[in-house]
Amino acid sequence: MEKGENTVIEDDVTIGAFVRIGHLVVIKQYTIIGDYVVIKDGAVAGQRPLSNKKMARKPSDGLPPLVIGDHVSIGSGTVLYEAVNVQSGVLIGDLASIREKVTIGEDSIIGRNAVVENNTTIGQRVTIQTSAYVTADMTIEDDVFIGPCVSTSNDKYMGEGQVKHQGPILKKGCKIGNNATLLPGVEIGEHAVVGAGAVVTKDVEAGTTVVGSPARRL
Repeated sequence: MEKGENTVIEDDVTIGAFVRIGHLVVIKQYTIIGDYVVIKDGAVAGQRPLSNKKMARKPSDGLPPLVIGDHVSIGSGTVLYEAVNVQSGVLIGDLASIREKVTIGEDSIIGRNAVVENNTTIGQRVTIQTSAYVTADMTIEDDVFIGPCVSTSNDKYMGEGQVKHQGPILKKGCKIGNNATLLPGVEIGEHAVVGAGAVVTKDVEAGTTVVGSPARRL
């Protein structure tokens, strides 16, 4: 293992072979790191979530540890929380934030400054580009593309109701263009395309293209 200056590795951390850890990295207790992992300067691995009395859904106690698979690369300033499972071959760009109870499938890419909220599942070979916001309670299947600055939401009442939160469901191979907005619970069908800047208020059928605000079939 290579370790930079002023890096903190807490007790009971498991680190595999040929791991490279940069300067000023913090690795929290019980984190599990596989082989050939690269963690760049200033990253935090295994962060514990915070809460206050206003939060409607407070984080669970006793979350399982962060697990980082083999051949994963993590950029500078990135924060990964407890109960995250990063599978092999994943690339996470600088300044990304990955909240608790998230799974990222093999060979996926999470871009610079992207945010992935809790209780979200990301499939294999997914690309999430720079500054995209992936809301909580979202499902992203294999081979999905999410362009820069895409925004998603999971609460149609914006904190006023007691309904179940549900983020968008992105089916296999669909593509979401730059700056598109996806409202709570919408389903984007397999290999569908959402144009740049579109505001999606209802389900999009498989294999179709939608554009505009509100989004309509092209």
